[in-house]
Amino acid sequence: MKFRLFAAAVAALALALPASAEHIKSGPQAGEKVPGPFHPVNVTGEHKGEKFCLFCVNGENPVAMVFARESSPELTKLIKKLDSATAKNKDKSMGSFVVFLSDKEGLDKEIATLAEKEKIEKTVLSIDNPAGPKAYNVAKDAEVTVVLYRDRTVKANHAFKKGELTDKDIEKIVSEVPMILSEK
Repeated sequence: MKFRLFAAAVAALALALPASAEHIKSGPQAGEKVPGPFHPVNVTGEHKGEKFCLFCVNGENPVAMVFARESSPELTKLIKKLDSATAKNKDKSMGSFVVFLSDKEGLDKEIATLAEKEKIEKTVLSIDNPAGPKAYNVAKDAEVTVVLYRDRTVKANHAFKKGELTDKDIEKIVSEVPMILSEK
């Protein structure tokens, strides 16, 4: 009888494990310095159509930086919320940008259409190679990596495998934006 209870408990635990997603390490981590300049092709923004350093232009300002492998409804929700936070905090010089890590043909047009349709105005959408900027160590199995930083120091990092980003995660990320807005 004890063996059956033990076996049932082990089975229940095994079934519960996939539900609790293992943390994936991707991009610079909290407390680390953001590695530095890189030049993705900007699809939107002031430097549309150019290879331009978004890290450089944001300097010491508060920044929400997202690396994404492909578009999804959840990613779009996140981008819209970060875009809204960026607009709301323009007096604090908040910046935000998304770097799509892909060599997919026609992605630039797809992203430009997304920005227009969803009225994404403050968050710059850009494209870089599938590996991403080398020093940033974006994990291959990370579908979305979000880095919130200020003074070029990471305050929060979130990474998600394909299909893991949820509304609850989006709310948590947005709730952490004040971390980069205060000077503490």
